[in-house]
Formats: sequence, C-alpha cells, structure tokens
Amino acid sequence: MNYQELLLKSIRKQIPKQVSIIDAIASVLNISYDASHRRISEKSKFSIDETIQLANHFNISLDHLFLKDEKIIVEKTIEIETLKDMLQYFKKSAEQIEVLTKNPKAILFYSAKDIPLFYFMDSTILSKFKAYVWLNLLNPNQKKVSFENFVIDESFLEYMLKLKRIYETVSVKEVWNDTTINSSLQQILYFYEAGMLDLKSANALCKDLKRIINLIQDKCNKPDGNFSLYYNELILLNNNMLIETEEKLTMFVPYTLLGYFITDNENACKNVHQFFKQQINNSKPLNQSGLKEQNLFFNRAIRKIEYYNERLNNQVDIMF
Repeated sequence: MNYQELLLKSIRKQIPKQVSIIDAIASVLNISYDASHRRISEKSKFSIDETIQLANHFNISLDHLFLKDEKIIVEKTIEIETLKDMLQYFKKSAEQIEVLTKNPKAILFYSAKDIPLFYFMDSTILSKFKAYVWLNLLNPNQKKVSFENFVIDESFLEYMLKLKRIYETVSVKEVWNDTTINSSLQQILYFYEAGMLDLKSANALCKDLKRIINLIQDKCNKPDGNFSLYYNELILLNNNMLIETEEKLTMFVPYTLLGYFITDNENACKNVHQFFKQQINNSKPLNQSGLKEQNLFFNRAIRKIEYYNERLNNQVDIMF
C-alpha cells in the first residue's frame, strides 16, 4: 500500500460511513469536487501542504503512518530569547494543554525533576524570579539587570493564570523525589552570590518556596481531590509530561530549560505511559500515606529551604 492509500484509509476511519470522502476532502482542502475525486482515485497526488492539512484536520499521526518505529515526527515549542518569546510560549502552551485536557477524564502525568512550572504561574515574587532566571539562562545576550530592576509585562499574568487554572482542574499525577526542589534553591543562591539579587528578595523567595511546599502538602490531604503525589527514591526524574485522554496519549519531552518536543506517536507514548505507571508503582503515594510518611517528605523539603536561607544570611554576617 502506497503512502496516499495509507492516508486515505486513515481518513475513511475518521468520517461517518454516510459521508462522502470526496466531499469531506474537498471541504477540508477548499478544492472542487472534481479535484478531490482526482486525489481519491490517485490520478493526482496530495501535496505536502495538503497532507499536513488533512492530518491536522482528521487528527492523524503522520509518523504513525509513514515512518518506521524507530523514527517519529515531533512538534517543538518556540525558542525563547526575549520576554515577547516567553509570552508567546505561555500563550501557546495554555492553548495546547487546554485542548488536550478538555475531556473530564484526562490525566496529566509529570516527572518532576524540578518543581512543575505550573506552581509559579501567578503574581508572586517566585513567578517573577522564574521568568528572570529563564531569560538569563536561555538568552546569552540578555541585558544583565538586577532582579529588583527586572520588569515583567502584565500580559504575562493572563496566560500564567490560565495555565494554573488548567493544572488545578485536570486530574494530575506528579512524581517527585528529594532533589525536585534543588534547582530552585540553587538559582536563588547563585543569583544572590552573583550580586543580581538582594538579600531581602532572596529571603522573600525562600519564604514563597515554603508556601508552595505547604500548598502541595495541603493538596495531598484534600479528600476526593484530583491531585496525586508520589515519592520515588529509585530513579532520577526528567520533567517529562504525558497527557492521557480517552482518544490518545500526548507526551512532552524537554530538550532545553523550557523547550519541549511534543508528539502523539502511539508506540512512543504507550512506552512512556507504561514507564510512568512503573514509576508510580515503585513510589510512595503520599496522598494515601500516614501523617508520619508525609511529614518526613515535606519536612525534609522545608529543612532544605531553611538551610539555604541560613547560608544566604550567614554570608552577610561573615561580611560584617
């Protein structure tokens, strides 16, 4: 079977039996009945643009149709170098995740190498700090201003809050370990020691980080909630995200600090889905654990924050 036949076969599966495939394709491509008929009869070939247009409309995975198992086609998020790029990144991310999680049975899995960025999607000092860190790390030509002089556009808040609302309404399964909070703490220490963050702001950031840890513990204890947290001691996590719906699986694989490859390749997503299940099976479900198990995990995180906070303030004492 040639590629055009494979595509047509997949389209036929997506449309009702009573609907003419000639009419369906003519409507999607905005071409005449005769032009559509020539493509169906394979007297004419679909162009690359037409193939992609049809695949997008009928939700057909081109990599599943045309590539071998060891190769997949991926979409990638935009590259970020400016605040404008970051605004577009959050806007597009909110739109993509909203579409995928509209189904009430959708489940979002997150392998939290770092604290998921959804927890920073508000107007707190940590949300501003994360934007500051991301820009400094993603753009080597970023103008080096102090955190206190860094200004973030108010339009960010709209899409940050949208991402936060989506994350709070969908069913979420997060896998954490004891290193999940490390990068946030190290970023605070680094920018303070680099002279780009003052002590007052550094202390406020540590306080806000404690708030997030306490918030997550509260979420664990909400009865009949849609949030599950798993503590995994065995493997290093990687910030992979997977969204499961009744129709398909979609995974987000990080390749830079905020950059993700996105694919709904069936075989690859099934493998990642199975791997998430294995991680969860080898983890402690903190929602279902007793008070002792929960407190051991969250108290370790709070003590780590306090340790870094003491390091920041001790440096000032040493100087004087």
